[in-house]
Amino acid sequence: MSLQQAIAEFRGPFHGTVIEPQDAGYDDARKVYNAMIDRKPRLIAKCADVADVMAAVHLAKANDLRVSIRGGGHNAAGLGVCDDGLVIDMAPINYVRVDPKSRTVLVGAGCKWSDVDHATHAFGLAVPSGFISTTGVAGLTLGGGLGYLSRKYGLTIDNLLSVDMVLADGSFVVANADENADLFWAVRGGGGNFGVVTSFLFEAHPIHTVCAGPMLWEMNDAADVMKWYREFITQAPEEMNGFVAFMTVPPGPPFPEHLHMKKMCAIMWCYQGSLEQASTILEPLRSYRPPAFEFFAPMPFPMVQGMFDPIYPTGMQWYWKADFFKELSDAAIEKHLEHGALLPTWQSTMHLYPVNGKVNRVGEADTAFAYRDAVWSGVIVGVDPDPANGKKITDWARSYYDALHPFGAGGAYMNFMMEEGDDRIRATYRGNYDRLAAIKAKYDPANFFRVNQNIPPAA
Repeated sequence: MSLQQAIAEFRGPFHGTVIEPQDAGYDDARKVYNAMIDRKPRLIAKCADVADVMAAVHLAKANDLRVSIRGGGHNAAGLGVCDDGLVIDMAPINYVRVDPKSRTVLVGAGCKWSDVDHATHAFGLAVPSGFISTTGVAGLTLGGGLGYLSRKYGLTIDNLLSVDMVLADGSFVVANADENADLFWAVRGGGGNFGVVTSFLFEAHPIHTVCAGPMLWEMNDAADVMKWYREFITQAPEEMNGFVAFMTVPPGPPFPEHLHMKKMCAIMWCYQGSLEQASTILEPLRSYRPPAFEFFAPMPFPMVQGMFDPIYPTGMQWYWKADFFKELSDAAIEKHLEHGALLPTWQSTMHLYPVNGKVNRVGEADTAFAYRDAVWSGVIVGVDPDPANGKKITDWARSYYDALHPFGAGGAYMNFMMEEGDDRIRATYRGNYDRLAAIKAKYDPANFFRVNQNIPPAA
């Protein structure tokens, strides 16, 4: 049977939507968050349910089609889409069921974090996630899940209780602490290497309103602010989270006009507690180096999660570089100032996220996510809507990374990485790599799921 005949047969019982290059909507369906990625799949299968996912895996296997798995499409390297292969698109598997009694949340793999935040907020709950609410639940979770609540409640994977999965042979399994425990260990940080996760069961926490927002300083105060911050964030109450950024002030509210488009140093805070408590905790910083501007106020947690969404819509050019750090030395701060002052476009930025607190209290070998001793996760992103600026944003990000990498801990947060090769992946999984490769050999011996930050099966 030809591939075209196989696709025609596949369409019949498929409940979702099948899109081929000649179909209307093909160009929209193949777009991902990062517009630098321009791949042309042979087929896109928008799966309506688990049966559709199983059928898509069987079709790909029988016809030797390369497969990529798309959740929210946010992946830095655009690994949700592949050339000449089959995209298993999970977007229609979009549901959130909150159980307020057990404080658990069942989430379909096509959801974005805005869907989860919307559903959980009604019950005064939240699942620890990331920093941009348009990010897909699946990709963020499988890479670890670092966000505003990490210091208090750990990574997203530290709040994952169970997953439903379709494996490379098309079979369906459940993985949790009691069932397929090796697979459950691997998916907590090991990415999409082991199968297609169709649903996630999370533990949620009582969070409704937080005190949050940015404080901004002139660049000539940045070194002092960073030196204060490096001491503060390792000792601060775990309810307090704050990441350092070099940014260009957006040209609109809430920022005053005289700061618009100015390069500044910022800390974006998020505190689980009262404004009075937060003010007491942050008073030493305000006295030491008063911010040039601050917008710090009580707000619903979903509002914090969505704060950066308008600045970073789908379809921008993105180039990412990242590292974990155990310390922030004076010499490293100098390099930050040197390159942070050269932001090439107004949406380009550097963020330094804290990875301490609860994250550090999980053992390095307890999940696939290995950097439990990191203190910060740094990311440098060159961002612009214009493809003509692709070289400019890439060169800046690489140059900044080259200057900072010698101060790094070796690997990087997988969700912040482009396609950087096997050595970089090994460095990121450290001592967990061989165990991951052995689990890969058990569940995907032919490396069927390879369009990812790939861990080839052990020989």
